Amino acid sequence: MGLQSNIGTIVLPRYLLAERAFSRITVFEQRSTVGGIWNYMPLPSSDPKDLAVPQTNPHAGKDEPIWRHSNAGKVLGQQEKEEAAFMTPLYDRLETNIPRGLMGFSDLAWPEDCQLFPKHEAVLEYIERYAEDVRHLIRFSTQVLDVRLEPGGGWKVKTQCVTRDGLGEIEEHDFDAVVVASGHFNVPYIPQVPGIEDWSQAYSGSISHSKFYRKPEDYAGKKVIVVGNSASGIDIGAQIQEVCKSPLLMSSKSEPSLINDATASKLDKPPIAEFITKDRRVRFEDGSVESGVDAVLYCTGYFYSFPFLESLEPPVITTGERVENLYLHIFYQANPSLAFPVLSQKIIPFPLAEAQGAAIARVFSGRLSLPTESEMKTWEYGVKHEMGSGREFHVLTFPRDADYINMLHDWSLSANHKQGHAHHGNGAVNGEDQAVAGRIGKEPPYWGEKEYWTRERFPAIKKAFQQFGEERHSKRTLEDVGFSFEEWKKEKQGQSKGLS
Repeated sequence: MGLQSNIGTIVLPRYLLAERAFSRITVFEQRSTVGGIWNYMPLPSSDPKDLAVPQTNPHAGKDEPIWRHSNAGKVLGQQEKEEAAFMTPLYDRLETNIPRGLMGFSDLAWPEDCQLFPKHEAVLEYIERYAEDVRHLIRFSTQVLDVRLEPGGGWKVKTQCVTRDGLGEIEEHDFDAVVVASGHFNVPYIPQVPGIEDWSQAYSGSISHSKFYRKPEDYAGKKVIVVGNSASGIDIGAQIQEVCKSPLLMSSKSEPSLINDATASKLDKPPIAEFITKDRRVRFEDGSVESGVDAVLYCTGYFYSFPFLESLEPPVITTGERVENLYLHIFYQANPSLAFPVLSQKIIPFPLAEAQGAAIARVFSGRLSLPTESEMKTWEYGVKHEMGSGREFHVLTFPRDADYINMLHDWSLSANHKQGHAHHGNGAVNGEDQAVAGRIGKEPPYWGEKEYWTRERFPAIKKAFQQFGEERHSKRTLEDVGFSFEEWKKEKQGQSKGLS
């Protein structure tokens, strides 16, 4: 069993181990630490290698490391050494937009003193604690170069040790199944707009992407356009708005999924229609023109990109707007021993990773069966008909995400009444799973009424949290910011009695 890096690689091993069905589970992680995109990386002094304007190609190749000095020497009293780091989209003041009670793992509580919407440093510490039980399965500083299906079945995985000279040892490994959990925040999307390339060349560094945003001070006193109004666009825009030349111009093509109040220092604009180099002008689709624009920051998301899977036929990536030929957003239809957790967007990633992890583990162990390839294709056609075949395909806005988590929970538990199977596991299973005699498998989370209630309201909860300003850091619970599930439930019951 082979796994590629990111959040899925600390979730999946727990569920795979609990099946007691696999002789070898190996996790390949290109970083020297766990945590994936939750590892903060300051911007390098030189221009980022993977920033192209425009950026419309999902086939961008493998991640290139950025070498920096490790802090380990200061901590351990040893000589300071260089380590490979990889760009992530974390910015200095990032706090989650999901309350901690909803976004956590089902079997690990957040520290009691953690604020309601945790800072990114707290999230990384939380992930590191969750990873302790599976760290022995991880091969760090190892990049996956190629994953291909063998003629006789099974997968050949080619890896390379990450080294300063780029000449690290290359190895090949054989696996019966592969989980690709490399995430989808690597290759930025910057659209092709008339004049954008000339504008970017004329004003070097003036057009960037949220992947490379770190702090609002970089935009102080500048006339700025932020493009995109999803979570990152709204949060980054709110930070830049405090320091940039007023008003901040917010360009978007759709209504925001989060609460985005109008203010005197922010002006909403339609999509950009053209960049005009003279006088640093930008024309919008409504015909309006802004001149003297100093910076344009695209918060327009990312391509799905798996450069190590180029040999797959049928392919999983063509346009990069979605991952193709999958079932339930997870299983590769042509050979379901290849799985992709946490592709979906506008979801709560940690519990969703657990729900998908339970399903993957049970399918790979043989305790759950998948439908025929034809039936899996029919599922994909149905989603395309409903959501389109572009960027909306993997979007699971509420309540789709909650219903999906509970569907996977119920499907996973349907395996429990089946006969136990032979197993050849060689790793320790979680204590909670060993505690029940004869129990195989780990139960994923299930969302009840409180989770649905919180999920539906979390944009409003986040807004209330933000309104406390610096005092927000002392807010730990939903009740601290004026939201009480118990009170809501009492009111609901009272209204029901009043109607009867």
